[in-house]
Amino acid sequence: MLKYFSGERRLPSLSDITGSQRLAMLLTLMVVAYISWKIGQSAQQTLQFAFNGVSVGAVYALLAMGFTMVYGTVWFFDLAFGAAAAMGAYGVFYLRSSEALQVGQFEVQNVYLNVVMAAVVTGVIGWVLYTWLYPPLRKRISPSVLLVIGALLTIGAGIYMFVLLSFPDDLNEILSPLIGGMVAGAAAMVLSRVYSRGLLGSRNFILLLAVTGALVLGAFCGLLVARTPGSSLYLSWGVSCLLAGSVGLALYRGLYMYMRRKARSPLIMLVASLGVLLAITAFFTIIFQSAPRPLPDAFGSNSWEIGGARIKPFNVFSIGVAFAALISLVFLLKKTSFGKAMRAISDDEEVAKVVGINTTAIIAIVFFIGATLAGLAGLLSGHDTAIQPRMGLLLLLKGWIASVVGGIGNIYGAIVGGFMLGLVENFGIWDLAGEWKDAIAFMLLILFLAFWPKGLLPRR
Repeated sequence: MLKYFSGERRLPSLSDITGSQRLAMLLTLMVVAYISWKIGQSAQQTLQFAFNGVSVGAVYALLAMGFTMVYGTVWFFDLAFGAAAAMGAYGVFYLRSSEALQVGQFEVQNVYLNVVMAAVVTGVIGWVLYTWLYPPLRKRISPSVLLVIGALLTIGAGIYMFVLLSFPDDLNEILSPLIGGMVAGAAAMVLSRVYSRGLLGSRNFILLLAVTGALVLGAFCGLLVARTPGSSLYLSWGVSCLLAGSVGLALYRGLYMYMRRKARSPLIMLVASLGVLLAITAFFTIIFQSAPRPLPDAFGSNSWEIGGARIKPFNVFSIGVAFAALISLVFLLKKTSFGKAMRAISDDEEVAKVVGINTTAIIAIVFFIGATLAGLAGLLSGHDTAIQPRMGLLLLLKGWIASVVGGIGNIYGAIVGGFMLGLVENFGIWDLAGEWKDAIAFMLLILFLAFWPKGLLPRR
């Protein structure tokens, strides 16, 4: 850094470099020397370890991004975040248990679990309708009529979820009407916006033609899904992420919100979230047993050979998902009113309330998005390794380490920290047993907490 002394500019000297900077320079040189040495030993092995590190780093990055969103908004560590990751993996296992039965697994259908999850979805749908749709419509429609319609929609959504969970073998057929309706609705919204701008002319039959086309497109997509049984695995991804996000939102709206108002202590919130994590982990152990379980094979399970390294296309997909999530979150935070409201709450929640921001709704959505990302990370990890009830705790810790390394509170730092943690773990066990991987991750955490607590990309 350039400094000024007696009105003259001078170059930095060794005395201007802090101890942390010197250590960073030394570690960088050691890493470069180590990788150069390993490349000299085996370039193929180096490429293999690098790809393994990047692929697992993508999972850590997803966890870190969700964790960073939640912590950066409400400023407390939600340890139940790990339960959402396990929920994403076990949701896929639960919905595709019939495929697992072919390889000797046990039946996992549980009516009580179906009722609980349907009730959670019912509550979330009811809250969304009451919070977002009821206020603007009550001036045009009778409040009693709105409440009746909302109650019917909410109960219908709960029954729909219960049926879906009770008959997972018919997942593609049960979801086909919903997917068709969503496609038709999205197409109708796009065409109506184009029509409103006069790009399709002003005659009514053109509008009718556009609406008919949207309905036909929706029906075609719904029919295509219904006739494609292989789509059930990937539909279970969406359902599992939705359930994880719904549980995350329900936890905030039903528990954390009241505790934040009464306790106003990060320590109490931390202990409460730890209790939630342990309770859900115990629940998974009771329902699914403690033995590791495999998920059905997804696409891209057959490896490619590139430069002597074996690379799975599914892992490449996971890396792409991490970057897609980053781009989506950056757009959400930088280009939307939701992102502005979220940043305002992060800076000062009380001031945000004064200026008219519905902080309860915004924070609840943040918890939903964070839990959804955690569920996505959990199921991607589950397709790569066997799942077990305690996987949520380990994934939580890895996501937290990645957040600290990258710079907690910084979305860009989250993905940098995730990839760095994955690479350090995998290169660290080159000459060691695989059991050292977790120890290496925690040593990296201690190193950053001691010398660079703000991470590689500190929040501004």
